[in-house]
Amino acid sequence: MNVITNVEEKATEKVWEPKIIAFLCNWCSYAGADLAGVSRIQYPPTVRVIRVMCTGRMNPSFVIKAFQNGADGVLVAGCHPGDCHYIQGNLYARRRYSILAGLIEFLGIERERFMMSWVSASEGGKFAKVVTELTDRVKKLGPQNQLRRP
Repeated sequence: MNVITNVEEKATEKVWEPKIIAFLCNWCSYAGADLAGVSRIQYPPTVRVIRVMCTGRMNPSFVIKAFQNGADGVLVAGCHPGDCHYIQGNLYARRRYSILAGLIEFLGIERERFMMSWVSASEGGKFAKVVTELTDRVKKLGPQNQLRRP
């Protein structure tokens, strides 16, 4: 009787899966994610996509808000440098997010939970690889403790 109870308890236990928020550039990375889906390339279903017009126009506070609201990891993906639809938006984003990575660490969040990547519209496989890599890193770290709002 005790064995049956243990089996039932294990069957009802939920396996933790990380919540990954991905901010994707409309012109490249979002199209790359779409290509991955259309091509049926397998990647973890842990990612929640938010489409932004350009990573250069995205406020870095969006990343911090994502962590505050329970994200275990955050991905920002845009056009390759030199290929930005808005000419230099991704270059501004790269500068901004290198500083943001230090701020995230200052706030007590492991730097490995945040990733910035360049994914073009034709790189569905690369998008899947990036999401898989971030998901694996976050799984090793475990659940994120939510930030306290000031």
